[in-house]
Amino acid sequence: MSGVWVFRNGVVKLVENPPAAANNAAGGIRRKALLHTPTGEVVTSYASLERKLAALGWERYYSGAGAGAVAMLQFHKRSSVDLISLPKDFSHFGSVHMYDIVVKNRDAFRVIDV
Repeated sequence: MSGVWVFRNGVVKLVENPPAAANNAAGGIRRKALLHTPTGEVVTSYASLERKLAALGWERYYSGAGAGAVAMLQFHKRSSVDLISLPKDFSHFGSVHMYDIVVKNRDAFRVIDV
């Protein structure tokens, strides 16, 4: 049993969440995808993402041989102090990383539900 407690007109009541199957045919879990808005293409690999970021002025940042350098990819823009850090394995590329890219490239990317 899950839901949200709502206080209305001096009365508190539990409004339960609908079953997951009612939210989405896939069991209520909504997957996110990164959309490149100028082309309408969904980013499906780091190779395509790196090409799109390079076109926007982002460069691959190689930080040295430390432990963190092995676990992530990083991109920086010479014209700013922004840094985009992504997990090395694309299967771990999640909505937090997608929103980080969107915030730093507002006109070029968008996060969508798949």
